[in-house]
Amino acid sequence: MTATILTTADPRQYATHLTPTSMDRAQRALVAKAIGEFTHERLLAPQSDQDGYRLVTGEGRSTYWFRARVHELDHWVVEPESLEREVDGVPTRLDAQDLIAELAPALGIPSSLLPTYLEEIASTLSSSAWKLQRPQVSSSDLVDASYQEIESAMSEGHPAFVANNGRIGYGADDYAAYAPETGSALRLVWLAARREMSHLSCGTGLTEPDLYRSELGQETVGRFDTRLTELGLDPADYLYLPVHPWQWVNKLSITFAPDLGRQDLVCLGEGEDDYQAQQSIRTFFNASRSERHYVKTALSIQNMGFMRGLSPRYMEATPAINDWVADLVAKDPTLQDCRFGVLRERASIGYTGDAFHRLADVSPYQKMIAALWRESPMPGLDDNERLATMASLLHRDTTGTALVSKMIEASPVEPVEWVRTYLRAHLRPLVHCLYRYELAFMPHGENLIMVLRDNVPVRMLMKDIGEEVAVMGDLELPAEVERIKADVPQAVRALAIHTDVFDGFFRYLAAILDDDGVLPASEFWAEVARCIEEHRIDHPELAEVAARYDLFRPTFKHSCLNRLQLRNTLQMVDLADQAESLMFAGELTNPIGRPSTDQI
Repeated sequence: MTATILTTADPRQYATHLTPTSMDRAQRALVAKAIGEFTHERLLAPQSDQDGYRLVTGEGRSTYWFRARVHELDHWVVEPESLEREVDGVPTRLDAQDLIAELAPALGIPSSLLPTYLEEIASTLSSSAWKLQRPQVSSSDLVDASYQEIESAMSEGHPAFVANNGRIGYGADDYAAYAPETGSALRLVWLAARREMSHLSCGTGLTEPDLYRSELGQETVGRFDTRLTELGLDPADYLYLPVHPWQWVNKLSITFAPDLGRQDLVCLGEGEDDYQAQQSIRTFFNASRSERHYVKTALSIQNMGFMRGLSPRYMEATPAINDWVADLVAKDPTLQDCRFGVLRERASIGYTGDAFHRLADVSPYQKMIAALWRESPMPGLDDNERLATMASLLHRDTTGTALVSKMIEASPVEPVEWVRTYLRAHLRPLVHCLYRYELAFMPHGENLIMVLRDNVPVRMLMKDIGEEVAVMGDLELPAEVERIKADVPQAVRALAIHTDVFDGFFRYLAAILDDDGVLPASEFWAEVARCIEEHRIDHPELAEVAARYDLFRPTFKHSCLNRLQLRNTLQMVDLADQAESLMFAGELTNPIGRPSTDQI
């Protein structure tokens, strides 16, 4: 008997981007970021040295020299090209994994998790090298690019996390097929899930037939129905559930083999539409029919401190939560004046008929088969409007040119007016939600979509509502929405602005504008103060709550993201009690701080 020989593509193709030149650039950029962010979080303390700084690691064996600019909020911008390293007095190449290993005791990484973190560092380096090798799109070109062209051109990932492209579980072929920066088209795999072992939750005004008809089309629904009928099954006994193709091949077809064998799950094949992965990696934009919903799927890869699954039971309330938030936004005059909007998650679906859901303890295995549908922003655009992820405001191309600087240059307004308009669209709604409702979002760059007119952000669309919104006060909530009530100490509540907005986004944006000579940082922060002060003047009825939050306090708690991931790279926070999981490193000087009343 002759053995079957399986032929594969040339294996060398998966390492063509890993050249000495591309890896040197990737190493320099990541070492610079690591030193900058770990210093920001007060894990490191570089010393001034002649015209730059010096950092000693590895029990004194390694020394790094570099130049850096230090901005407000202890924001260190380390110049990659200035970095030099010596080990035992001998010039040595830069190596991010070496740096992490040398610093492991100071960083507080448990020895059992250090290899996992080093693997995430290696994956981050690999993706950076790949991005450097692809055909380059300049920031000037991105000014006029489409929404999805901008989405796939993003190169940095989360601005604060050092290991921000871990994606443990993906192979090199998976990277090429599914990484958002590749801009690859893919088709989702659809399963039939036995109805009595699943749930489908739909938002107000949406029915199951409407959902499937609008998202799949009647022809595809008919094809799926026929497939079940041919197997001797009744389509009425099943729900249709989209899954990531990687998830199907690598997890579901194996881990849920008994469920497939019982026909509690049935693979129906691919849908008809092409999708493009977004920066959040498990969310997909419909590239064939842009008016159709985004689809967010469970994805059992480890990335940036979490396994990226979705809990069927947790998501049952997601459409109701989104409807409640959307209704609140629609009825609030201030939010409507800012034209602030949310992209509702209109439906969620999950399968719970497996053995793992019959266990008492919660595990990642219970988060493998679920999905949700989120509104597309495309139907709501006016003719003169276009979209871009807010994360793009922090993007620099391979020449170092910032997209935001080019946007401002191409706009018809002066930089200070551009920033003022942007802050009215972004900051004012967040402050208002905090003051009026004690409602906090997770407003990082990837969670906000900018609506641009003449290259000026004129309004914002918030997404990821179901998982990342919290009511921190005594606001009465409907029973089905109670899950978003969070018991957060008063001293921590203002961090919804101070940490999530000031430290999490503005410190980077202000530094880019200052370094590029577009707008001095002092003027940027003056506009931030102006925006909040204008809201106070416009809403005297909220004076008491504004005083309680005191966004102008001289300092605020320094909440650290990398410290969370370094402590436990497998699950950096308890999602059920995120406030309790926070790690602090003293106080940060508030860039808009004023002397407190007890100091006057």
